[in-house]
Amino acid sequence: MFYVGIDIAKHSHEASITDSNGYLLGKSISFSNSQKGCEKLIALLERFSATVDNTIIGLEATGHYWLSVYSFLLELGYDLKVINPIQSDAFRKMYIRQTKNDSKDSFVIAQIMRFGEFSSTILSDENIMALRQLSRYRLALVDECSDWKRKVICLLDQVFPEYSSFFSDTFGVTSKEVLLKYPTPEDMITVSSKKLTTLLNKASKGRFNINKTKQLKETANNSFGIKFAKDAFSFQIKQMISQIIFIENQLNDLEKEISSLLHETNHVITSIIGIGDVLGALIIGEIGDISRFESAPKLVAFSGLDVKINQSGQFSGSRMRISKRGSPYLRRAIWTAANRAAFADPVLSNYYQSLRARGKHHLTAVGGVARKLCNIIFPVLRDNKPYTPIFPK
Repeated sequence: MFYVGIDIAKHSHEASITDSNGYLLGKSISFSNSQKGCEKLIALLERFSATVDNTIIGLEATGHYWLSVYSFLLELGYDLKVINPIQSDAFRKMYIRQTKNDSKDSFVIAQIMRFGEFSSTILSDENIMALRQLSRYRLALVDECSDWKRKVICLLDQVFPEYSSFFSDTFGVTSKEVLLKYPTPEDMITVSSKKLTTLLNKASKGRFNINKTKQLKETANNSFGIKFAKDAFSFQIKQMISQIIFIENQLNDLEKEISSLLHETNHVITSIIGIGDVLGALIIGEIGDISRFESAPKLVAFSGLDVKINQSGQFSGSRMRISKRGSPYLRRAIWTAANRAAFADPVLSNYYQSLRARGKHHLTAVGGVARKLCNIIFPVLRDNKPYTPIFPK
């Protein structure tokens, strides 16, 4: 059996090949992140008669740079294992006396393949890969949209501090239409009451009328906002609102695509209370093949929701925090789902309330629910059966 370790970098990678006894065969090679570079790697394997049937290849999940090599080797049929760099750190310490270099790193990865002490990422399902890509892209858009909203609030606090009291949601449909046309007190003062009322009535579908117009104009007349550089503030707010609307439209289209793809891939995940299509897609995309986890606690650890205890010698810290190791995307999805399930799922709600009754902080209680949720997600995905709440006896 042959074991190959590939140390991933942006432009070029390093590969080492060992036999079943762990001996390095030949020198490690450097090959570019390209078709020609990968052909150089294949030539190395062929030199030692390492084939798809007798070779295991390991790569570290370094950013996104490993994906092209992974795709190339997967097409050829090699047995591939993608490991988290955290897993190789402990093993690397065995070679601490050696000089830190890429050749050593690729050799260490090959040795990890030989010992088999690792959990790997499996990307053989194209739909799962697509769900991961789209779900992460959605999170990036959500975060970007939130940033723009914070910037708008910052500007409004300066130029029109009273505005937040007019609408329950500053970024609701009606409010965005108002800010898109009349973002400053001066804009509202100069526009005619008829024109502003028409806009309010149309945007709110008849909920707001002349009374809302009078409130806006009266407050605008007495606003305590700054009076200089009004045009600059007005221009910025209009541009930012346009950007927010654009991103929200993108999110609507993206969520439809995600929902459609999820229903093609796995529909049982949404049977869990608190998990809809968007969160379900993110969870499925990050977990991948559930069979790579031996048990629910392994999934808890992968999501970084396991409890970390600070202990040194005879000292043991009284405050316990989650480790936050593993996939931050999966942790974010499960935490969001836990916030919903803590009040919607009858079993998890009882558990949440019991923790609160014991004096636990809300976030601590939600963390407990999140770990319980992992214990639910694991068998649902493993058995591919819908979730049914079962009360403890």
